[in-house]
Amino acid sequence: MSQFAVEATNIVRTFHDGSFRALDDVTLRVPTGEVFGLLGPNGSGKTTMVRILSTILFPTEGVATVAGYDVVKNPNQVRRHIGLAGQFAAVDENLTGFENLRMVGFLNHMAKPHAVTRSRELLEEFGLADFGNKLAKTYSGGMRRRLDLAAALVANPPILFLDEPTTGLDPQSRQDLWAIIEGLVEGGTTVLLTTQYLEEADRLCKQLVVLDHGKIIAEGTSSQLKSRLGNTVLVLTFGSTDQASLGAGLIANLSPKAPNVDGTVIELTVDSGPAAAADALRRIDAAGIVLVGLQLREPSLDDVFLNLTGHKAEDATTAEAEPTSRRSRRGAKV
Repeated sequence: MSQFAVEATNIVRTFHDGSFRALDDVTLRVPTGEVFGLLGPNGSGKTTMVRILSTILFPTEGVATVAGYDVVKNPNQVRRHIGLAGQFAAVDENLTGFENLRMVGFLNHMAKPHAVTRSRELLEEFGLADFGNKLAKTYSGGMRRRLDLAAALVANPPILFLDEPTTGLDPQSRQDLWAIIEGLVEGGTTVLLTTQYLEEADRLCKQLVVLDHGKIIAEGTSSQLKSRLGNTVLVLTFGSTDQASLGAGLIANLSPKAPNVDGTVIELTVDSGPAAAADALRRIDAAGIVLVGLQLREPSLDDVFLNLTGHKAEDATTAEAEPTSRRSRRGAKV
């Protein structure tokens, strides 16, 4: 396999007779053996890109290769090298965990003994061995998601596409799944991860691309993206929204970036945190305003996203405008 497990160049995907661009000139290079993150809110184009790379959709324009194979010209070869786990666990609730995995093995043309052995291995690896003979409908959300990810690995794919795999999970289940993903990468798997959870991207992804409305608006490592903001975030909490609005005007020129006002809280990225905090306190005190709280912290990916888009990731709720595919997301290789 080459240096890049996935290469996508100038990808455009339109819907509604070309009137809507879900992806607009997107170029990605996913290094082999890393977690590469597609970060963005619902409707940003993340899922559309995954569907193109996994051969569920064709690009309107552009070229994409996965494991060296063109997704349009050689879709069967692509499917033999990938696994796919989507936003919602796609398991058959009326089958046991073991039966779900064995079925995927059969769909991948595994001999029965191999499918059985591999299914048992994965149940053990994902902490589901004690539940392998129980119906999937009795599983918790976190267990179903682990089973879904195990199903994506039955055929040992070198490249794994994870489309918001921790959506809807509780914090502990999310942490458990992160640990599994990290273990897969240590074993040599390449992972393309889509997420709108900034903490998830910060922990798992070596490289990030930020999408918004189908366009790339930023790319780089987590540290590189954070460094674009400044060294410190100054957080001021006021007693009322009116005081916060007044306070925003008083401290606006402490940074070239505009303050973010969210109710009674103002956040401002600055280069010299202590000096900016002292200056802000003097100005606010002179105006006769009493602060409820003050905090200095390092920038987060949340701050990056807010600065780039003007809104927080969780504030965007528009779903991607694309038709539901009739093709099974399991395909030949999952």
